[in-house]
Amino acid sequence: MPELAPIDPIRLTRELVAIESTTYHEGAVGRYLNEYLLQRGWVVDRTPVPQPGDSGSTDERWNIYAGVFGQQPDLVFSTHMDTVPPYIPYREDEEFLYGRGVCDAKGIIAAQIVAAEALRAAGLHVGMLFVSGEERDSAGAKVANESPKGSRFLINGEPTENRLALASKGSLRAVLRSSGKMAHSAYPELGESAVHKLVTALNRLLALELPEVEDVGPSTLNIGQVHGGYAPNVIADRAEAQVLVRLVGDSTPVRKAIVEAVAGLAEVDFTLEIPFVRLRAVDGLPTMIAKFTTDIPQLSNWGEPLLLGPGSIHVAHTPNEKLAKKELLEAVDLYVQLGKKLLV
Repeated sequence: MPELAPIDPIRLTRELVAIESTTYHEGAVGRYLNEYLLQRGWVVDRTPVPQPGDSGSTDERWNIYAGVFGQQPDLVFSTHMDTVPPYIPYREDEEFLYGRGVCDAKGIIAAQIVAAEALRAAGLHVGMLFVSGEERDSAGAKVANESPKGSRFLINGEPTENRLALASKGSLRAVLRSSGKMAHSAYPELGESAVHKLVTALNRLLALELPEVEDVGPSTLNIGQVHGGYAPNVIADRAEAQVLVRLVGDSTPVRKAIVEAVAGLAEVDFTLEIPFVRLRAVDGLPTMIAKFTTDIPQLSNWGEPLLLGPGSIHVAHTPNEKLAKKELLEAVDLYVQLGKKLLV
């Protein structure tokens, strides 16, 4: 293979962020990475990821795997290509990169590509897996888990401020649905308000004592969406709320507590669970606890997982998403360092 010019991870991040890839619309960034990695001498597999029926999108979407011809990887770098909406254009100043995806997770993609090439040049067996759908339901990770490449280690990338995560909280999503009887609001005795029942149920959830783990922290509960009713002068006959719990252990007691708390007021449908995971430390690398959820539980067939990446989760998913240029460059060195510690 001819000698390749070094990659500038800042420039590559700029090019990736310029491509809008909110969840369900990852096709364009997948095509870009496919061509880019082929030009860099990687063998690339592009695996389709189905669109859910309610996505509202007909765009093609894929997972991208890049490896070395005829070689089974010992280590695979992985992160996601999709971003949360809305799309925010790229800009930069002397110190920071800004825009949707700079830290979650297109800067991570750039850092992982540069690190993978350094490890490949050192004779180590590495690959890269970039997936669709992490921000919604880990659809791409689930597809990838059906066709692992035999790697011993998976280094997943999320914004951990360049610290190795010792644990990652899980997620439990629930939909609460209350029903009632419609009536004129002047005669509440003739109806039964589903909204009032749902409000009472949600107050009970907020009062729950959820599990806590000493070295990880507490479970947390968020009521993210509430819908119901027709007008202020109509007794509502239906109401619905979306709830998410960040798990620090087994979901069984949390499920039980939720169902018991809202009994008689709302029906509960648990729509998604991503389990809590513990991860290991590596000598010489600083550590943290990730209070967020990742694709790691859905990539169980890709080897022992580790979690590391530049950027702060505190600015991800916000209008002010940013990544320090210095931190991006440091991430490349950390990925190379970690890869050598695992493989050499």
